[in-house]
Amino acid sequence: MAEDQRVRGYCAYDWGKSAFETSVTTAVFPAWFAYLFAEANGISTKFLGSEWTADAMFSGAVMVGALIVALCAPSLGVIADRRMIKMWWLRILTWVGAISCVLLAASPFLGVSMGWIWALIMFMIANVGLNGAGVFYNALLPHMGKDTEMDSISNKAFAAGYLGGGILLVVHLVMVQTLDGSWVIPFVMASSGLWWLGFAQMTFNLVPEPHIEDEMEPMGLVASTKMALGEVYSTLKGIKSFRTLFIYMIAYFCFIDGINSVTALAGVFGVVVLGLTLTGLIVTIVIIQFVAAPAAIGFTKLAEKWGTKKALQFSLVCWCFVIVGALSFAPLELENHDEFDIQYTWDEENGTYVVEAREDVNNIAALPDDDEQIWALDNEDILPVEENDDVKRQGYAVKWAFDEDGKPIPMAVDLTAENLATLDASMDESRFSYSVEEGELGGQTGVGIDHPSNLGDGTLDFIPETVRSWVWAPLGMTVFFQFLLLGVFAGALLGGSQGLARSMFGQMVPETRSAEFFGFFGFFGKVAALLGPLIYSLMTVWFDSRVGIFALSTLIIAGVIILRKVDVEDGIAVAKAEDERNRSASSE
Repeated sequence: MAEDQRVRGYCAYDWGKSAFETSVTTAVFPAWFAYLFAEANGISTKFLGSEWTADAMFSGAVMVGALIVALCAPSLGVIADRRMIKMWWLRILTWVGAISCVLLAASPFLGVSMGWIWALIMFMIANVGLNGAGVFYNALLPHMGKDTEMDSISNKAFAAGYLGGGILLVVHLVMVQTLDGSWVIPFVMASSGLWWLGFAQMTFNLVPEPHIEDEMEPMGLVASTKMALGEVYSTLKGIKSFRTLFIYMIAYFCFIDGINSVTALAGVFGVVVLGLTLTGLIVTIVIIQFVAAPAAIGFTKLAEKWGTKKALQFSLVCWCFVIVGALSFAPLELENHDEFDIQYTWDEENGTYVVEAREDVNNIAALPDDDEQIWALDNEDILPVEENDDVKRQGYAVKWAFDEDGKPIPMAVDLTAENLATLDASMDESRFSYSVEEGELGGQTGVGIDHPSNLGDGTLDFIPETVRSWVWAPLGMTVFFQFLLLGVFAGALLGGSQGLARSMFGQMVPETRSAEFFGFFGFFGKVAALLGPLIYSLMTVWFDSRVGIFALSTLIIAGVIILRKVDVEDGIAVAKAEDERNRSASSE
């Protein structure tokens, strides 16, 4: 079979599975799951003796799925290196992941109490399928071409993934924004799974099973497990033989943790810290997909000129600048009446003030005993709020008043100097803002101390405060365009850094033990996926969110420093020597 067909088949898998990563995991499923969860439980539900919210359940499912794969990957890799079953495992795990994704569509039809549970279980199984298949998919890379071709093949695959996922994401987002009906979201889930499974058929047809000289005889489950664990232990015991590869894995652990954490947490940072709207976030995701695809190919050219290691180092240094640049982002200070969260407008005809919430204002925290609820209830008479039916059973709570289309509902209120002064005094504990237009109280404004545009209290707030004064404000550049700028630069680096990291590892891995070592590669990646969010959470709790983001850049810096000690040529030589030993042993 021609090499170009094999590469085409290899890239087709990335094209297909990225639909799950973009449309499902990033864009649509989190909000849909939160809706299903709230419909059944309100704010939280009792689980393992504690109260769990929707986002806690969501992250828990992702973590469990990642841990299952992380723990099993090295052992499965050992077996796959002894028998010609890499493509078999890829098929099985792809079917598991893709069909689970399709079955997400059944969630609304299983009743309120079971719908969210089914969605959570199917999502977790789909993640196991995705990450497990990824181990064997990555293990095919050393068999796809020579060391000099690996950068190109790896980056082409990542580019195909960003492009394929991006195209389907645009279709899905247009459907979600323009079509009505309860069938739309289930269709997004089902079509993502079918897209993944459909393009994977090209991979199964065009990519052959890598040949093994002396294939191991089939063994029972217990015997296979014992053998695999023994080999994993032996590999760890003899890691000095692969010193260069081991150093690289430590470097990879650090920098991939920083990169993946930044991309995973950017959405939360954008919404919570910068006050970005959901629409702005989605547009940025789309931009990243289409910028990352050609950029990945561009890094292939750079690797050809500089070498894989130098090109990878360059991308990581640029990542540090992107993260530091993100610290400078800040919403412009509020000026126009329609920019404020709570808007009081004088109604001349009726001689009273009418109040409404800004269309994309963040929700009020819904727990009845939450400080934000207490603030809203204390000022209920002059705020555009209504009873929150989702948590009615837990006690009286309110939310911003919007109609079924998400449009604000104007309310006539008796706004006086006294109750406005009470509201103003309470803004020290608020993340919202208000503005009064015309009438006796016209011109008065208030911005909560925790409002995204209010800077000065955080450890690193001097950075965005200075840049806003000198750059963003003079240019009139809103936080949406600032974040879009971040998306363009992050997208330009994302495909290249991930593709080069994988190809560099592939160059130093023995072909005869590719699945085993890519099992460790997957293990390091999944464990790293837990560390970054933990660091971010701790830094945010101890300091603030900007310190949390800055802390992630230190992981990338550590990876860059360790990467300097990696001798790629030595790693390639060791891998070739190991292949020769294994092939000689199998021929005897």
